[in-house]
This record gives sequence, structure tokens and C-alpha cells, in this order.
Amino acid sequence: MEILVSYDVSTETAEGRRRLRKVAQICKDFGQRVQKSVFECSVNPTQCERLKLRLLENINKNEDSLRIYILREPRDKYVESYGIDQRIDFNDPLIL
Repeated sequence: MEILVSYDVSTETAEGRRRLRKVAQICKDFGQRVQKSVFECSVNPTQCERLKLRLLENINKNEDSLRIYILREPRDKYVESYGIDQRIDFNDPLIL
């Protein structure tokens, strides 16, 4: 399944800035950054739950915001992108 993760972490304190870096790293472990606080992820249901649990363990529910959207398939039919779009097709071979 493909999901979209967006977050807004309060960075007014050093702890908030640490949370922001941690949340971004967790998202990078599961997907690709498409905007500063938005990631597209291709995950199975187990990975989705693991991602959600890790994120919820690292945000402050009183200061931060986290949203996870399940994208409908076929994605190209429902997602419109304008401007610079450096999207990676998760089904293409990975070339290092």
C-alpha cells in the first residue's frame, strides 16, 4: 500500500528540534521525502503499523501533529503533481 505521512513538530525547544530530526529519520527509513515534512511510503500493512508506532513514540501529542493518509490505487489517477516532481517509482529496480 502507498501512504502519505505529514507532520508538524514544534521546534521551539532543543527537545523539539531533536524530535523533528528523529521523526524525519523514521520517515526516511520507510519512504521518500516529497516536501520538507511530507513523505510518500510504499509499505505492507505490518510495515505501516511499525512506522505508525515508531512515529507515535517520538512525537509529543500536546505539541506536534502527525497525519497518515492511505493513497488510493492507481496512484497516478488520484495524485496530481505540479512543478518539480522527483518521485521515485518504488516498483522500479534500485540502481546504486
